Amino acid sequence: MTAASARRFWLVKTEPDAFSFDDLMASPDRTTCWDGVRNYQARNTMRDDMKRGDLVLFYHSSTEPAAIVGVAEVAREAYPDHTAFDEKDPHFDPKSRRDAPTWMMVDLRAVERLARPVTLAELRGVPGLEKMVLLQKGSRLSVQPVSASEWAIVCRLGGVPVE
Repeated sequence: MTAASARRFWLVKTEPDAFSFDDLMASPDRTTCWDGVRNYQARNTMRDDMKRGDLVLFYHSSTEPAAIVGVAEVAREAYPDHTAFDEKDPHFDPKSRRDAPTWMMVDLRAVERLARPVTLAELRGVPGLEKMVLLQKGSRLSVQPVSASEWAIVCRLGGVPVE
């Protein structure tokens, strides 16, 4: 593997009431499309940077406690988000066109549940995570990069082998 094609690491946020890690684990082949992202920066990350085989921290937000609960991987690279074209879907976007889609999605496959959830409060006090995007004031992106060192720290905290 060359440096340009080296595996990268990401974090995706989801509200467990909408779609949880349990839902991902229960999906056929433990895989689902990661649809409904309606932020241009997050879209660009999925479209331009997320590659098949990249690893993903699965974060439950808007819950108590908010926590990283699992590991997934990118199973399919970016392709048009079909929900943007479905008038009955809450993520419908009348400006998105099939011949020039505005919104993209990737497929994620569950790899494993963390042995224990790593809470947001816990992450805030861990040396080496000071620059983690998740912990930055005002960080609201639903798809964000994670450095290799941050990945290793979180995996150790969660009790899973470091890739």
